[in-house]
Amino acid sequence: MQTLADALSDNWTLAAYMEAHQLTLVHPHGEVALSMRGSLEVDGRTVPYHLIGPKGTLAKLQKWAKLSEEDRFTMVRERGNPAARANLEGLLRPAIAEVMKTARTSSVKADGALKALIADEETYATRCELMRDRITAAAAKQKEQWQAEASKDSVNLALYPESFITATGMKRRFIALLGPTNSGKTHAAMEHLAKAKSGAYLAPLRLLALENYERLKAQGLAVSLITGEQKRLVPDATHVASTVEMLNSHMPIEVAVIDEIQLLEDKDRGAAWTAAVCGVPAETVYLVGAMEAKEAIEALVLRLGCPLEIRKFARKTSLEMDPVDVGSIKKLKAGDVVVAFSRREVLLWRDQLVAAGHSVATIYGALSPEVRQAQADRFISGEASIVVGTDALGMGLNTPAKRVVFTTAYKFDGYSENLLSPAMARQIAGRAGRYGIHEAGHVAGFDAETHRQIGLLLKQKIHPLPSTGFFVAPNLDYLKQIREATGEKRLKRLLELFSKHVEVHDEFFLPADLTEQIERATWLDALNLSLEDRFLFSLCPIPTKVAVLGNALITWAKQREQGAKSRLDERICPPNLNPLQFAEDSCKLYSAYAWLGYRLPETFVDEEKAQLLMKRASETLDKLLQAQNTKQHGRLRFDPTASRTERKPARGGRRPR
Repeated sequence: MQTLADALSDNWTLAAYMEAHQLTLVHPHGEVALSMRGSLEVDGRTVPYHLIGPKGTLAKLQKWAKLSEEDRFTMVRERGNPAARANLEGLLRPAIAEVMKTARTSSVKADGALKALIADEETYATRCELMRDRITAAAAKQKEQWQAEASKDSVNLALYPESFITATGMKRRFIALLGPTNSGKTHAAMEHLAKAKSGAYLAPLRLLALENYERLKAQGLAVSLITGEQKRLVPDATHVASTVEMLNSHMPIEVAVIDEIQLLEDKDRGAAWTAAVCGVPAETVYLVGAMEAKEAIEALVLRLGCPLEIRKFARKTSLEMDPVDVGSIKKLKAGDVVVAFSRREVLLWRDQLVAAGHSVATIYGALSPEVRQAQADRFISGEASIVVGTDALGMGLNTPAKRVVFTTAYKFDGYSENLLSPAMARQIAGRAGRYGIHEAGHVAGFDAETHRQIGLLLKQKIHPLPSTGFFVAPNLDYLKQIREATGEKRLKRLLELFSKHVEVHDEFFLPADLTEQIERATWLDALNLSLEDRFLFSLCPIPTKVAVLGNALITWAKQREQGAKSRLDERICPPNLNPLQFAEDSCKLYSAYAWLGYRLPETFVDEEKAQLLMKRASETLDKLLQAQNTKQHGRLRFDPTASRTERKPARGGRRPR
């Protein structure tokens, strides 16, 4: 390690100093903090740590963004020097010694508790408390007499993989195909899947499930499509393309492909990938994704006791940073993909591009998969010369982009604007330079500062995914076990018990973020519904923060409670002065109804109608975007009851803000 005096030299950069002193900048709770990596020798044992120290918080994100590089360097040196490390280790050492003493006297292992010190975005005080909680819980568990074996099993997720009975009974092997975007790894996996006698493709997005359904179908295979909202079932199908949440863990198959395996780390959806790896009943399982998932895959597959082969893929075209920023809308050209990070910003950039004479395709997360693909197809065909979109472009859309242009290096996470992660920046940038179309992909920032930031992000080393702490969401069987053990009947409390027990008693599996599900459970518990029904409604994919959609979910749940048939009211989304928002909300409404109809057809009897209306709303939404993506000033208003031939453009309406 370099000395502090060395680091004060003008030849040192902030990045070099941080690398030499094992420091990382993290962004917890809208702040910038300094996290220290290292290890301690305590009672002959090496204990690694990665934590924010006592004075590790540097500044609010907004303040940090305004600081010069020199001021940032000065602040990092003041908080991240050998003296600061010695102070942190002085606080950690007695806490570790206390935990190890408890472990010895209680005849339990300290491993799980000590792993609490690996948490780069949390403070030493928080993790020391969790470390003590874990060892205390382990000691108490050692002495505790369980009242019933079911109580113990209900909270023991060490047995989680064994809950997938079909997969556990099979001899499975795993092949990881890892590499960057445009490396051909997914193509290789799909070739093997197409040759198999039976198989499944598990996608992160409906768009990808649909794309590979069409791909397998084109090769003459009998293939079904199953997503949360849509199903195209083929009699005697040998293959299925589905979203990862729709995994069939009971039907043995020859080959399975699990795409975007690095999403194991995603706090919102990572539990679905954990379940897929543990539970897919395939003789050969292909895990396709980014290289940073390697260590996580190795740890998880080792836990399953299955053989694993790692195959590394290199990008087929080079990815080059332009020498200078774009600087002006006039300098954008055909083949560019312009990236912003909110619907509002995308539409504002779209309007500016149209005003400058460009033909544009528009893509953002609120659009249905069908609309996203339709917009992308216009770019592919040359009808649109430029795409402007959010990071939704980074996954699932294969466009012939020659250059990716970032309008900013920051993204709002719901609380504050944070610098993009190197992995996200690389994922999005990697869409440039499609193999077979371009010899190289190009990346640029629109302005000088964004150009500099993106350049630095693309050079940064991407840290590997953690090899422990895989997210797990409770399935209905687990909740029933907890109910039997505790006598608790409220869904909210059962979910809270699940989270609490997993957090303290296990370090390999961690609870997924159940915040929204628990919020829904609060009002669902007031209804006279079975646990099965309450659990199902708590998972319905509808954005309840949009008042009209949240009220629709409550109405549907009450109709189920009353035993009434729920008829789809296609006008539940009130037409307003913003036809684009109206069409988006309509798509989400019909999609959620179809999701419920797929699972509770005896109550939600208009599933086919919902599918038709969802298709019509998507078509109207695409036409609305297309009208706005050109110099036309007409506005389409979506009438869900009109047939395709009856729907006509209507004048008026306000521009989206």
